Formats: sequence, structure tokens, C-alpha cells
Amino acid sequence: MKATKPQVTLAAMALCILAGATGLLASGSLRAADEKKPEPKPALTVATAVPQRVNLPVALSANGNITAWQEASVGAEGVALRLTEVRVNVGDQVRKGQVLATFAPDTLRAEAAQARASLAEAEASAADAAGNAERARSLQATGALSASQINQYFTAEKTAKARVEAARALFQAQTVRLNQTQVLAPDSGIISARTATVGAVVGNGTELFRLIRQGRLEWRAEVTSSELGRLTTGTTAVVTAASGARLAGRVRTVGPTVDAQTRSALVYVDLTPLPGPFSGSARAGMFARGEFDLGATPALTVPQPAVIVRDGFSYVLRVGPDNRVAQVKVQTGRLAGDRIEITGGLPADARVVASGAGFLNDGDLVRIVEAPAATVSKPNQAPAQTASAPVATK
Repeated sequence: MKATKPQVTLAAMALCILAGATGLLASGSLRAADEKKPEPKPALTVATAVPQRVNLPVALSANGNITAWQEASVGAEGVALRLTEVRVNVGDQVRKGQVLATFAPDTLRAEAAQARASLAEAEASAADAAGNAERARSLQATGALSASQINQYFTAEKTAKARVEAARALFQAQTVRLNQTQVLAPDSGIISARTATVGAVVGNGTELFRLIRQGRLEWRAEVTSSELGRLTTGTTAVVTAASGARLAGRVRTVGPTVDAQTRSALVYVDLTPLPGPFSGSARAGMFARGEFDLGATPALTVPQPAVIVRDGFSYVLRVGPDNRVAQVKVQTGRLAGDRIEITGGLPADARVVASGAGFLNDGDLVRIVEAPAATVSKPNQAPAQTASAPVATK
């Protein structure tokens, strides 16, 4: 049976109504699914910070050896004598004039006694000659004595006086030699070496001890010629010895010459021990590292935890308006307190993750909380260090 035209029209309208209803149902289902889809959760709750421009200390690092400020050589002054006593050893503190060792004095004591007797004899002869000359003067006007005889008395008087002076000088020399049987410290300080041995016969000029004068040490820092002009007399430094001892230093003098091979010069720095667990452990001959304080200059800084190291490069995580982080490569500089200098790669108005950056990746969504107040070390608290960014654990 053939369908009529009105029937075809009604069927087409029914199909359209059915398709529209199906589309509406599908659209409603999609909207419901979209409404039920959860929003992305933040990867971490972080504090943020904006770079701050602060004054950071400028330091010049150098290496060198710790040496004695001045080392005195203490030796024998007399002729060959036998050592009978050695009173000090290496490391002993001594005072100026303290007896360090003694020689056998018997021979020199006898020679001094002999010289004393010769002086007494010469003085007696001089007194007799002076009396004869005085009598000759009183008789000179009477003519009782000839001019030749009078001159003989006068000459004898002068000769006797000269012999007294010679005898006195000999006695003084013997006294000095006798005193030299005691070896005395030329200055206060620390005994750094000893070769004296009891019983040894020591000749004139033989070294017996070496003495660090006043116990003072100095640091001879090796500074390149390009950096030498930044140092002047009085520049302060902090020195760390190989033993861990920390010492305060002050430049005493800058070496007048530069080594042609190394292109560096020596800077002589007076040292004073600083309190600490290793105080007093610095010794002459130790290697030491130090930093000269050259003042302070302005620098753009961020908190140290904001900088992470990945694949050998330093990065910060910059927070965008949508609270997503972007990994930005930066160049770092000085380190002071809890701040690190940013020398390039970051705008001054950027907001960065101040803590927990090592646990985030590029593009992560974060929740932001108020950052704690930043603390910045004053320039006079410690010399600047070469910046070393913390390594990320991720």
C-alpha cells in the first residue's frame, strides 16, 4: 500500500523531533560530566618572595702559608765550651732574658780572676808612678832634678795609667765571656727549634735554638697581580688554617715585587687568634685560606632556598599570575647570611618560590602563603663568600 504525502511528512517530523531530543540529552550529559570533573590540585603550598636589593660584602679570596713573623737564631758567642745544662725545649714559652742553656764556666772564671788580679797590680803601679810624678813636679822649680829625670817620672805615670786601662779592658772582656756561659733569650716568644745537647762542645756562632719572636704569626697570602691593587695596608681579613683555627688578620704590608713565573705577589698579614674550638692550633708552616674584606656593594638577592641546581645550572621557580611556576635559569654571585646574589636571568620584580623549590617542576600549580620576613647579614658581620646554590633533592 502506497504511503500518502501527509504520512511521509509526519514521519519526517517525528524523526527530527527524536534527533533533537537525543542531542539535548547528550549535551546535558556532557555538561554534567564537565561539571563533575575535579579542578587540578596544587602540587605544593609554598612561600614566595620578590628579589631585594641589599648591600652585600665584597671579599677577595687567597691562599698562602702561615709563617713566623720573625724568627731569631740563638747561638753560642764564646770559644769552644761544653754545654752543662739545657733548660728549655721546643714549644716552650720563654721571656726576654730567660736562661736557655749554660756552658761550663770553670775556665772562664779562672781567667776572669787572673784579669782581676792583673788590674789590681796595674792600679798599684799606677798609684806609685803618680806619687813619683807628683814629687818631681814639686822639685821642678828647685832644680834638684834634671829635666830628663822629671820627664822620666811623667812618662812612667802615663805608662802606668795606660796599663791600668789595658788591664781593666781585659778584665771586662773576661767578665763578658764569663757571662756568655749563660745563653739568654733575646726576646719573649716560643722555642721553634733546638739543637743544643748537654755535653756537646759548641764553637762560637753555633746555633742552639730558634725562637719565634713574641709568638707572633703572619699569613703570607699569594695574590695575583690583577687583584693586588685592591689591597692596602690595614685591610682586614679572616683566615682559616688547615687545623680549622680561625684567625683575624690585618695587612701589614704588600710585597713590592711580583713573581715573574706565577704573576703573583706576597701580602703579609698579621694574625690574631679568634675564639673557637680550634683556637690556638695554628702553627707556622700550615697552609691557610683567607678572605680579605673589601667593603660592600648593592646586589639583587633572593633567599638561598629559592635557588636550586639541576644539571649543573642554577634555577629559580618564577610564579605566574595563574599560580603556576616556570623554571628560570639564573646566574648567582655572592652569598651572605640567608641571601644569595642573582647576577643575571631574573627581573627585579619577579616573584619566586622562596622555599620548597626543589620539590617542584616546571609548570606545577602551587598554593601561595605569606613568606616570613627576610634577614640579611650586615657587611661587617662576615666576609662575602663565593655563592654556592643548594642542590635540589629531586
